[in-house]
Formats: sequence, structure tokens, C-alpha cells
Amino acid sequence: MLRALFARQASGYHSGFISQPKKTKMRASLLAILLLSTLLAACSTQGGIAPSKHIAQSGPLKVHPGLLGQPVPPELQGDARPVATAATSPAETPIKIDPVGLRTQRSIYFDLNSADLKADYDPALRAHARYLAENPAAKVRIEGNADERGGADYNRRLGMKRADTVRKTLVDHGAPEKQISVKTLGEGRPKLKGHDEESWAENRRADVVYEREE
Repeated sequence: MLRALFARQASGYHSGFISQPKKTKMRASLLAILLLSTLLAACSTQGGIAPSKHIAQSGPLKVHPGLLGQPVPPELQGDARPVATAATSPAETPIKIDPVGLRTQRSIYFDLNSADLKADYDPALRAHARYLAENPAAKVRIEGNADERGGADYNRRLGMKRADTVRKTLVDHGAPEKQISVKTLGEGRPKLKGHDEESWAENRRADVVYEREE
């Protein structure tokens, strides 16, 4: 009887010893599953990016939906300054042909060694011609000038050619010829007294001088 009882106890001990590793494995699996679930939940709540709402965008430049509502990075922030427009140079300033312009646009400039009229000055001379035609008592004198380069006789002749070019243009535009006289000053009356290209360019001219203005 004692032998049978000892046999049953030994059998029970042996079966409990055998089932112990199975329970340990199950517990380890459950712990691993719980740990993995916890990690996934933490990633979804902390590291994930919330889906952005759909915002309509117009224009050629589109922004990725994930960047909408986000602050602009410092490296992309700059001064929102308007682009400065290029200033109009004096050469591009349109010539006035109103009555005020008649008093300010009275110098006609020429190229080096040239007495050919530039097309830019035709509107101003047309306005002078119209004024002379409408005011018979008005009289003008065209004074031709040259820069200091070249001989004195050559510069006088060149100044006269330039003055005569302006006179003919005024007459062609309707100014009475009797109201216009011409004179050459050669290099004798420079507007600028320098010895550089800027001064020479100012001195290659013909001036419309009103002797009598109505």
C-alpha cells in the first residue's frame, strides 16, 4: 500500500515538473505580446503625424498637405521686401511736348562729327514748330555748337550744319521760315567745360533760343 501511495506521489510530482516549462513559455509569450502592443500604441500617439485636413490650394505652386499649418523653417524665412524697379534713366525719359516742355526741351544733341537729327528729338521740334505757327510774333534763333575736339574752323562749320538741320526740321513741320534764324558758336560756348566724354556729349548740340516769345 505504501508502495502504491509513493508511486502516485512520484507520478504527480513528475507530471507537475513536466508541465512547469509549458506555463513559463505561455507567460513569456503573453508578456511579449503586451510589450509589443504598448510600443505600438506609444508610436501611434507620440511619433505619428496627425493626418492634415484637406485645404484647397490655388495657383501654380502647391504645398504638400503634410506641411499645411506648420511653421515656416528659419532658413526659408526672409525679408518680404518688394522688388525694386529700375529707375528710368535720363535717356529713356520721354520728351515733353506740352507748353512747359517748350521751355525745357530746347537743346538738340548730336553724335560725334554728325549733323544728323536723331528721331527722339522730332516730337519736341514738331511742338516748337506748332507754337511758332500759332504765334506769328514769336521768333527763335538756332545756335549750333561743337565740342573742343577738331580745329576752330571745322567746329564752326559743324555748328552751322547742326543749326541748319534744326531750322529745316522746324520749317518742314510748319514753322514760318521768317521766324527762324541760325547762328554757329563752334566750340566757343560749351555747356560743360570738362575734357571728358560727358562734357563733349553735352557740347555737341543745337539750342533753340527764343528771342521773342508770345
